[in-house]
Amino acid sequence: MNRVAVRPELLRWARNRAGRDVASLLKPFPTLEAWESGDVQPTLKQLERFAKATRTPVGYLFLQEPPVERVPIPDFRTVAKEVAERPSPDLLDTVYLCQQRQEWYRSFEHATGKEPLPFVGSADLADDVEQTAAVMRTVLSFDVEERRRIRTWAEALRRFIERADTLGVMVMVSGVVGSNNRRKLDPQEFRGFALADDLAPLVFINGSDTKAAQMFTLAHELAHIWLGKSGVSDTQAAWVPNHEVERWCNRVAAELLVPLAQMRGEYRVGGDLRAELNRLARHFKVSTLVVLRRIHDAGGLSRDELWREYERELKRLGSLLRGSGGDFYRTQPARVSKRFARALFVSTFEGRTSFTEAFRMLGLKKMSTFRELGHRLGVGF
Repeated sequence: MNRVAVRPELLRWARNRAGRDVASLLKPFPTLEAWESGDVQPTLKQLERFAKATRTPVGYLFLQEPPVERVPIPDFRTVAKEVAERPSPDLLDTVYLCQQRQEWYRSFEHATGKEPLPFVGSADLADDVEQTAAVMRTVLSFDVEERRRIRTWAEALRRFIERADTLGVMVMVSGVVGSNNRRKLDPQEFRGFALADDLAPLVFINGSDTKAAQMFTLAHELAHIWLGKSGVSDTQAAWVPNHEVERWCNRVAAELLVPLAQMRGEYRVGGDLRAELNRLARHFKVSTLVVLRRIHDAGGLSRDELWREYERELKRLGSLLRGSGGDFYRTQPARVSKRFARALFVSTFEGRTSFTEAFRMLGLKKMSTFRELGHRLGVGF
């Protein structure tokens, strides 16, 4: 039996990188402890299986020392208020996949003669937050008065995504890596990221997060697009980030969703907080998390009170979170963005993109599924 020389520290690195301990891998790899001590070497097939189990490119295991991996876009994440050091394989693979989709879509738009989108990179950190948010609301056609006619804030979130999509931003909302339901994304690691581009701007929202948190994340990442600055974030409505870019995007996001002047006019000082949260969430058609942030901004809550109430509300909303499930033909377009999916179907049926490439980027395996998805999107043949 031919065995391959692999450094024990690389095996330990791959295991730790995947967030696995030895015990969790002993069943498929009974001699793992001997591999990591250097007493026994794995076979090539065993090593390939180990690489797959730890989501590690197999070539990495033949290096002289563990590589230093970084997210390929600016990383604004913090964990316990410290800069995050190591991205998970799930985050890395998600960013890489979205970059591939963006590159394809940019080429598609370029080939059709699409003009650059004027709003991408149109803002600056020195710009007034209220004015920037007002412009964004107008360009997105997402003003407060229109939202008041929508039945619930959850419906307003869907409308928000649709408006961004119509404007030219690919909005991808998914709680898993690609189409792999066994690789669930962790909202504690990241809540979203933006890939700024004047032809193919892309926003990714971690669908494992609560719907309530997703609304603020979308507004925050759109602020990144307006700045023309890509980045991965884990920010929340209650946070005051240390980084200037994140701090500005948070302020713009809060103002975009709930203009402070209107909040001050609507907020009933001294009223029951729970009643006010529910009433103002209905009025502005935003989540109660955003309302809490704006009550604080309006002077109704101290910083400590905001944190306490925010954590309490986050816990309550988290208990209501359910698995995505549902109709595949409704969830898949949300995962890849309807704008991207429609363009890919058109290009494929016109013969400009291979079915193999289309299947890979959509995470599909069967032609019947591909055709039905196209039919549901109104671009089937």
